[in-house]
Amino acid sequence: MHFATRPLPLDCVTVTQHRNMASQKKVFRAEEVKSHKDSKSTWLIIHNQVYDVTKFLDEHPGGEEVLLEQAGGDSTEAFEDVGHSTDARDLMKDYLIGDLHPDDQSSKNYQANTGPLGREQKTR
Repeated sequence: MHFATRPLPLDCVTVTQHRNMASQKKVFRAEEVKSHKDSKSTWLIIHNQVYDVTKFLDEHPGGEEVLLEQAGGDSTEAFEDVGHSTDARDLMKDYLIGDLHPDDQSSKNYQANTGPLGREQKTR
């Protein structure tokens, strides 16, 4: 028995291709991140990773102003100073778009502040 096959459309992504794309993070230069600093496009750098939080502005418990003040730059210190729960840190994964270019990465170490129970060491 022979089945006729027709070619898949070019915009169809196979499971294997999807997995490969998901595992390959994009790398951004700090200069590019700096251009995303308003409510139309809001990017943050936290622990040398780049997040597009534009769609999260209205949902942020601390208000959108907090995110907009930090937009376009490294927000790691402010993020850790405030303290964020483990749930908040898990939610961040939804907004991760890539890594900061190695030449632009900070070598500072910050402790991850997950709230009143204390701090855990976080480097990156």
